[in-house]
Amino acid sequence: MLEDSFDYFDYLADMGFQTPLILLVLVVLEAVLSADNAIALASIAQGLPDAKMQRKALNVGLIAAYVLRIVLILTATWVIQFWQFELLGAMYLLWLVFNYFVNDEDESEQPKKHLKFSSFWQIIPTIAITDLAFSLDSVTTAIAIADETWLIIAGGTIGVISLRFLAELFIRWLEEYTYLEDAGFITVGFVGLRLFLKALFPGLIIPEWVTIAIVAVFFTWGFSKREPIESSGGDG
Repeated sequence: MLEDSFDYFDYLADMGFQTPLILLVLVVLEAVLSADNAIALASIAQGLPDAKMQRKALNVGLIAAYVLRIVLILTATWVIQFWQFELLGAMYLLWLVFNYFVNDEDESEQPKKHLKFSSFWQIIPTIAITDLAFSLDSVTTAIAIADETWLIIAGGTIGVISLRFLAELFIRWLEEYTYLEDAGFITVGFVGLRLFLKALFPGLIIPEWVTIAIVAVFFTWGFSKREPIESSGGDG
C-alpha cells in the first residue's frame, strides 16, 4: 500500500503536478505555523495607542520582515550550520516574554498590559526581528520539503501576506478576550524554549504535532473569557 502511494506521487510528479503540490504544502505549513507568530505581532502592535498606527506598524514592520525572510531563505543553507542563530532567536523570544510579564507588574490599576515603545519607529524592528525568529523553524522545514528557492520564497510570500491579515484579526480579538494576550506571550515563550532546546540539544526535538497541540491548549484558554461589552451611555 505504501509503495502504491509513492508510485502515485511519482506519477503526479511525472505529470507536472509536483511543483503545485509542493507549493500547496509550503502554504499550508506557513498557515499552520503562523497563528502563534500572528498573535505575537498583534500583541507587539498593541503597544501603540490607536488602531491606525497599529495597522501602519504592521504594514511597515512586515515589509521589513519580508526582506529579512528573503535574506534568511537565500542564506539558509549557510545559517542552519550555526546553532548560534537559533540560540539568539530563542533568547530574543524569551526576552520579549520576560519584558511583557515583568514590565507592568507595578501598574495594577491597568487591566491590560502591553509592551512599551517610545516611538513608532522603535516598534518596526521589533516586529521584523520577531517574525525572523519565528521563521527560523519554518524556513528550515521548507528547505527540507522543497529544493527550488523560488518555491520557498513563494511560500514565504504567501505566508507574510496571510500573517498581515491574521495579525489584524488578532488585534481585534485581543481587545475582546481577557486572557488572549497572556496566552499569546506564553505561546511565544514556549516557541522560544523549543528553539532554545533545539539549539543546545539537537537530538531533543519536540515533535511538530506536540507543539501544535500545546499551542491549541494555550489558545483555548486565551479565548475562554470574553470582555464585557460596554453599552453606550446615551445619544449625546
